[in-house]
Amino acid sequence: MPDKINPIRPTDDDARALARGLVCNARFGALGTVDPETGGPMVTRVAVGTAPDGRPLTLISELSLHTKALSADPRCSLLLGEPGEKGDPLTHPRITLQMRAGFVANGTADYAALRGHYLTTHPKAQLYIDFTDFHFALFDVQAAALNGGFGKAFTLTPGDLGLG
Repeated sequence: MPDKINPIRPTDDDARALARGLVCNARFGALGTVDPETGGPMVTRVAVGTAPDGRPLTLISELSLHTKALSADPRCSLLLGEPGEKGDPLTHPRITLQMRAGFVANGTADYAALRGHYLTTHPKAQLYIDFTDFHFALFDVQAAALNGGFGKAFTLTPGDLGLG
């Protein structure tokens, strides 16, 4: 039996640039959490931005199921990258981030700083960003898996994303 070929390519500067672009340009993504009541996986679409230091973040309500899930277990995953208008969706670049969530409470100086930054890329959030049940979830990336298109798989570290 022949040796299996490792499908993960060595991470290079092109992969790093593609991954950083996917994170920096994302405006929404699929957030995976663990449901605290059932222990099962749960995925939801969230608006996504980055903090001034490049870490991913989202503005979330205390009323949402994913906020409750992150409060119980901060481990989560975020899928970023959208298929293009043509072709097979699986041939378009995407990145999965393995992360830990922390919260930045509304009414704090850190929230105020993130608020202004977030509104530059998400102006429609002005409608609800000051509601008292909204907070920022700020994510610390632990690892990443980049699929740069068919046959282009990479494993990345926070340092590869400029976060280390």
